[in-house]
Formats: sequence, C-alpha cells, structure tokens
Amino acid sequence: MYVKRAFKYRFYPTDAQAAELSRTFGCVRKVYNMALAARTEAWARQERVNYNATSAMLTAWKRTEELAYLNDVSSVPLQQTLRHLQNAFTHFFGKRSKYPRFKSRKKSRRSAEYTTSGFRFREGKLTLAKMAEPLDLVWSRPLPEGATPSMVTVSQDAAGRWFVSLLCEDPTVQPLPAADTAVGVDVGLEHLLTLSTGEKIANPRHERRDRTHLAKAQRNLAKKARGDGANRRKARLKVAKIYARITDRRRDSLHKLTTRLVRENQTIVIEDLTVRNMVKNHMLARAISDAGWSEFRSMLEYKATWYGREVIAVDRFFPSSRLCSACGTSQKKMPLHVRTWTCECGTTHDRDVNAAKNLLAAGLAVSVCGAGVRPQRSSPGGRSATKQKPPRREP
Repeated sequence: MYVKRAFKYRFYPTDAQAAELSRTFGCVRKVYNMALAARTEAWARQERVNYNATSAMLTAWKRTEELAYLNDVSSVPLQQTLRHLQNAFTHFFGKRSKYPRFKSRKKSRRSAEYTTSGFRFREGKLTLAKMAEPLDLVWSRPLPEGATPSMVTVSQDAAGRWFVSLLCEDPTVQPLPAADTAVGVDVGLEHLLTLSTGEKIANPRHERRDRTHLAKAQRNLAKKARGDGANRRKARLKVAKIYARITDRRRDSLHKLTTRLVRENQTIVIEDLTVRNMVKNHMLARAISDAGWSEFRSMLEYKATWYGREVIAVDRFFPSSRLCSACGTSQKKMPLHVRTWTCECGTTHDRDVNAAKNLLAAGLAVSVCGAGVRPQRSSPGGRSATKQKPPRREP
C-alpha cells in the first residue's frame, strides 16, 4: 500500500472556467447549508437524517423551479459536500468536534471536490466536468511516475489565487532506514525550536516582517465604505495578498524544519501544548500564532508516519523547565523572564536547552512504558505515563 498524497498546483482559469467554478462554489455552499438546516430541524424533532436522506432531498430540490439552477453545475461536488456534512455529524456524535456550522458566503473557504467521475486526466491535462477546455496548470513539480489522481479539489483563496489539489498514491514515500538518534524539541518564541543537542533555531517572525505593510493596507481598508464596492474589494484584496505571502513563507519554513528533523532522527519528543488555550493570552497570541506551533506538530506527525519515525508528546504538565537535567532536582518556581539558572548541584542551565533535554528523557520513558503519542486522561488505564506515580504501600 502506497501513501496517498495531495499535490497542490496553481492554475489560471479562463473567464468561462472562473465563472463556472464560482457557480459551483455557490451551489456547494447552498446545498451544504440547506442540508444542515434540514438535519437540524429533524434533530429538533428527535429524528435522525443520514447521507442517503439528504441525497434524496438534493434530487427533490433540483426538480423545483426555485432551485433548478443546481442542475447547471456538476452533481459530483454537490454529492461530496453532503458526504462532508455526514462526516461532520459523525465527528460531532463521536464527541470529537462541535456541532456543524453554516457556511458563509464571505468567510468560508471556496472549494469544490471532484471524484473520478467528475474529471478527466489524460497526458498531463486536467478537464473538469461541465468544462470544454483543460485547466491551465502550472506544473511546479511533477507527479509521481504513473500516478493517476483519485480525487481533485479546486479552491480559491482570499487573495484570488486559484489552486487545484490532486490526490494520488505516491510510491516514492517509503520508510527511511532506522536510526539510533533521538531528539527533544522545545518550542518557543525567542527561538522557534530548541533541540536537546543544544542547537537553537531562530524564529523567522514572518508576520513581523510585513507588519508595517499590513497595518497600512488594513488602515486603507478601514477607510473604505462598507458594502460590495469596487474600492473596498481592491483594498481587501491587498490585505489578503499580504496575509497569503506571510502564510506561504511560514509554511515553507516549517516544511523544511520538519523534513530535516524526521530525516535525521528516529524518535522526536515534543510537548503536548494546548495552543488553542494559549492564544487566549492577548499578550502572546500574536506571537504564538505567527510561530505556527500547531502546524509544526501536525507536519511532524504525518511525516513521521510516512517515513517510519516516532513522535512522542509528553504531558503538558510535565515540569520540563523546572527540572535539573543533571540531578533531577525540581525548582519551586521558574518565571518566564528567567532564561538561565543554576541548580543546587552547581550546574548552570539554559532554560530552553534544559527543557529539551528533560523532554527527551521523559519521552523515552513514555516510549518504554508503552504510552501513546497523545497522553490519555480519561481512558482505561488512567493518566499519561509521565503523570503516573508508584502505588502507595500499606504499612
């Protein structure tokens, strides 16, 4: 079995293709919202509605005069959005996510998903359903030899750029040769990463580099009259382009870092941080979001799965900064402004390097104990391996 991998490319549609795709995006959003409303009303009546029922509803909607325009676009993306809604409810009932929300015309992602019956891919040319001409793709990198897309996702970002994502099996992704190296990784703001080897990787601060241009563009946007005017659209597009440039640079640097860590180490130990709660601190939210800690962990985990590596997340309550990595003594307090400190044993520690060393030691202990990547809290077996204590002996 090969790894399924998505290859994303930019393309430049003709006016007719852009109009067709815009109609498809609108119909996808409309069908999703109508199906969600129908399922919500059924939920209030204590009735269960599944994908098959919403698919029958879609057929009935197409026959009405009011919604006859749904027949003008391909039926494949409309069926796919119903499947996505079904997945959203499955995650909701499984208590893995919140109740599905309605899609907004201005804020929601503009995308449409096509399965094999909705596109044709021949000789490097991609033609979508309801289109006479192939898309003008920019092949920034080749597809794996002999690969055939099984799914195509077309999207447009806030900056107006068009992208197509081709999902196909990649035979080039194979487990790397086993290594005997392990590293602890402590994320931060002054330095993006600090490794247990003592290496520190600087924080690029991509948002700060463009902050002046971004502030100017946002001030210009704020002065425009509310509504759908052309001037406001142009101002909004300038802001979106700056954000897109920041996001692209951040993602590129994180890809390079995570690929390097996975290639060089067999075991990578990180801290199980709740970034969602940490960004509630308004003093640090901007810097934390710019660092991209959540995206870093996500990339690290799926690349480790691809290449046969192991990622271990140590419990977030593990006192990695307060423990002495030399003697194990725990300090009572360790404020954030303290960057270096000396233990009672006489060892002087760099705060971040010491934390990375402690994470590595705790992660290897977790691996020996058989704990999972994400520490368990309420499942049978109790707490994370780093939180367990030996049982008390009765006198």
